[in-house]
Amino acid sequence: MKILKSKILILALMLVSFASFSQTNVKGVLVDAFKGEVLIGASIVVDGTTIGTATALDGSFKIAVPSGDQKLIFSYVGYIEVIKELNLTAGEELDLGKIALEADAVNLNEVKVVASVAIARETPVAISTIKPAQIAEKLGTQEFPEILKSTPGVYVTKQGGAFGDSRINIRGFDQRNTATMINGVPVNDMENGWVYWSNWAGLADVTRSMQVQRGLGASKVAVPSLGGTINILTKTTDTKTGGNAFTTVGNDGYKKYGFTLSTGLTETDWAATISLAKADGDGYVDGTQFESYSYFVNISKRLNDKHTLAFSLFGAPQWHGQRTTDMSIETYQNSDRGIRYNQDWGYKNGQIYYVRKNFYNKPQAILNHFYTVNESTFISTAIYASIGTGGGTGSYGSNKSKFYTYLREGQVDFDRIVDENIALGNAGSDAFMRSSNNNHSWYGLLTSYNKDLGNLDIMIGIDGRYYIGEHYREVTDLLGGDFYLESGIDVNNYNKIVGVGDKIAYANDGHVAWAGLFAQAEYKVDKLSSFVALSISDKSYKRVDYMNYFTDDLIDQINADPALEQEYKDLLYDEDDLDKKFLEAMEGQESDWASFLGYMIKGGANYNLTDNHNIFFNTGYFQRQPDFDAVFLNYINFINEDAENEKVVSFELGYGYRSGIISANLNAYYTKWSDKTFTPSVDVQDPVTGAVEYYVANILGIDAGHMGVEMDFVVKPIEKLQVTGFVSVGDWRWLNDVEDVGVFDENQNEIGTYDVYLKDVHVGDAAQTTAAIGIDYELLKGLKLGVDYNYYDNIYADFNVTSRTSAPAADESNPDAWQLPYYSLLDMNLRYNFDVSDFKATLYCNVNNLLDTEYISDGYGGLDVADPLESWKKTKVYYGWGRSWSVGLKIRF
Repeated sequence: MKILKSKILILALMLVSFASFSQTNVKGVLVDAFKGEVLIGASIVVDGTTIGTATALDGSFKIAVPSGDQKLIFSYVGYIEVIKELNLTAGEELDLGKIALEADAVNLNEVKVVASVAIARETPVAISTIKPAQIAEKLGTQEFPEILKSTPGVYVTKQGGAFGDSRINIRGFDQRNTATMINGVPVNDMENGWVYWSNWAGLADVTRSMQVQRGLGASKVAVPSLGGTINILTKTTDTKTGGNAFTTVGNDGYKKYGFTLSTGLTETDWAATISLAKADGDGYVDGTQFESYSYFVNISKRLNDKHTLAFSLFGAPQWHGQRTTDMSIETYQNSDRGIRYNQDWGYKNGQIYYVRKNFYNKPQAILNHFYTVNESTFISTAIYASIGTGGGTGSYGSNKSKFYTYLREGQVDFDRIVDENIALGNAGSDAFMRSSNNNHSWYGLLTSYNKDLGNLDIMIGIDGRYYIGEHYREVTDLLGGDFYLESGIDVNNYNKIVGVGDKIAYANDGHVAWAGLFAQAEYKVDKLSSFVALSISDKSYKRVDYMNYFTDDLIDQINADPALEQEYKDLLYDEDDLDKKFLEAMEGQESDWASFLGYMIKGGANYNLTDNHNIFFNTGYFQRQPDFDAVFLNYINFINEDAENEKVVSFELGYGYRSGIISANLNAYYTKWSDKTFTPSVDVQDPVTGAVEYYVANILGIDAGHMGVEMDFVVKPIEKLQVTGFVSVGDWRWLNDVEDVGVFDENQNEIGTYDVYLKDVHVGDAAQTTAAIGIDYELLKGLKLGVDYNYYDNIYADFNVTSRTSAPAADESNPDAWQLPYYSLLDMNLRYNFDVSDFKATLYCNVNNLLDTEYISDGYGGLDVADPLESWKKTKVYYGWGRSWSVGLKIRF
């Protein structure tokens, strides 16, 4: 028996030795053909065999290949497959060096230039890049920005929990101060800087890559990147004919389905891709049903070797019920519906009816022209337009408080309101529904000249934009009444009877013009890469008000008729201001233009110490123009002469390490935000009558400091296992108190002043400490399991700065807002690739908040000066979703 075992062992050793001598070790590195960035997780397979491997975190691979004539197939999602025919000699080692893979999409490289995509170990900024596979595997029924929640410095919530109502903060800066760009085109609102993600609901289906550049970022154009830049690249046009179809179902009636078709690049150099999708569901939160459509079209034509045209159109018309009323913790606890409770809806005649309903359609079209002058010169031009229509509903009327006092089982009793309006008869409705419409027309031109001078790349460009925002309210449902009598709002029709479709409350346009120049120089030599970027921009505002000012025709009539003039003087007479309101109305509906000059300078450098280690730094200073509402206070045409630019200075230092097993980054940052402008409303109660008047405060000179340390890593100890994680610790505080803040009435008269006490108070609205760890493991061929754990702490409630008017005691500091409880969430996902006849298919399964953790994601207010420990009782909150799930299937052809 021992002799038999020895023979078997000797035979096995001989077979192993023979196999090793009959093989060749082949190694190399896979990179992107455009910028040379390494491709992680790319596939290398020996043709006709099951022998294969994947690239490591540094893009390298090593594979034992049988000797003789062999074909190696190199492939990566989003790239054209490369096949290398090799004649291999047994026992030798072959180094293929760098193998470059071309993108499988027409014009993708050109779009990357326009979009300022950052490159690891080259661009000196902190970056995190999300690939399409991660979006497909991790997103599930989450909102599109939530795919970034495992990114350092990022805090994402669903706010009220309805479809498309999510928000994102980066390093403590909200969406207004975080730039969002799609294919290099800025999409932050021109008036206030907000990004409404419900307008971009279809992006998840057409995104090719999504990159977060934290801090000042790599964008050449002037954008509000205090916290960072979210750089989204959509699909262009696939080079190959094909497409896919998919369907997804999930919790609370979630359903989504759609398809993509591509012609590929034809013999006549045309290419086209179209994607369509539809989603609907009941929503996790009560009263947040939704319906959304999305579309994407890209058509490209290669005119010749030098010129290419590409046209893209995408949008997502949608409607959804909302929860915009944040409530106390006690309110949720007293409701049978718990964290799903929503006050902003009810039943009307047995049907679901919404107090708050958002509806919008914002298609965006971009025409790109790419001109390759020669090998070293490239000119890119993008002409774009976006026409947005829609708004949100709400309550209105002289007795609109009924909406939240007439409740039936916790919901708005619309039927009772209808009955009372009917009973009012000729008096008209006193409580009814309106919509606040915010339509806009946005046009832009973005062109750049790029010159490669060897070690030096130069880019100069022009950024022009023009925006018209149309804002008004209109009657949508009189709830049983026949009309509403509105008095004292519209000076052109002082006592007007309105019906469904008529404008009420306000009607004004905001015009914004932007003219910018930018330039950047990049220097690369050996291990060093550096850049300097400059931009200057003029931002101008004009306001047109159709209700607070007379029309031109009426002004002409008043000037020609003294009796009519006296009639309007009597109508608009005020005991305090006499004829002032009349004289203002005579000034006409258009304001003068108000212009503000802003500029930015930033630079940085990256140095690769070795093939494994690199260090970088960046710094910058910019002045950002004030928003529209800071220029025109109190919703009138008077220009605020005190409006001034906000100033930002930032510095960041980072270190990176990369090997075949581990990739890690460590960076520290400091950003000072000076002269932050606040224009909050102030409620002032008359001590005699008790009536409440609403005024606007013009708060200037508040500074904030945001500093922190971030560390992220990826570990791939074996081919089938990948571990990711990060830790982010921030310290974000207001730096000073402000004295003598002016409060202004509707005529821009200063009615008083007060002090604001903010020094050392934590900036609210986001978690200052976050951490995450994720594990992805391929259980079987094609079957991968993912588990992600996220942790959030040091979350302070947001607050109105006008509530901070009480000075602390001499030996005490300013009290913080309420600190929300820390929480952690566990998500799980499963992906399985398989064949269906001749088609490739993938099954996706996702469970978010697997443990059904109950947590508060957002808080507002909540300062009890007398007893800070009781502040939680005054804080209005939103709870995050409990457990949610989805199952999806995609078939590619």
